[in-house]
Amino acid sequence: MKKYINTAIIYAAAAMAGGVFYREFTKFNGFRERTALGTVHTHLFLLGMVVFLLVALFSEKGELAKDKLFSVFYCVYNIGVPLTAVMMTVRGIAQVMELELSKGADAAISGVAGIGHILTGVGIVLLLIALKRTAK
Repeated sequence: MKKYINTAIIYAAAAMAGGVFYREFTKFNGFRERTALGTVHTHLFLLGMVVFLLVALFSEKGELAKDKLFSVFYCVYNIGVPLTAVMMTVRGIAQVMELELSKGADAAISGVAGIGHILTGVGIVLLLIALKRTAK
């Protein structure tokens, strides 16, 4: 349980850092439009902190941590969520700086972010299957 609470704390700290970065970076650059940076904060809080607080509760009441799929979930999900957040940050910085991205760079950012979303989605499915398998 402690491992999952620690993971939640790391995501909470990253979410807060993302929120502060969004606010200060856009303010410093005088940017007032919508940007991908604005959603990094909430993605990390919900997909990171909240999910792992729930995982901690479920692991305390059952055998969740012993399930093999749960171990795979933990690895896949903790690659997918940070990858998604990093690419959202990259996209947001490019938007705030009003960078003219080449088609290749734009596609690369979208592609890597897509991989992060896929891994996050696979992780959620693995978690749900593991929860169902360990339910009493």
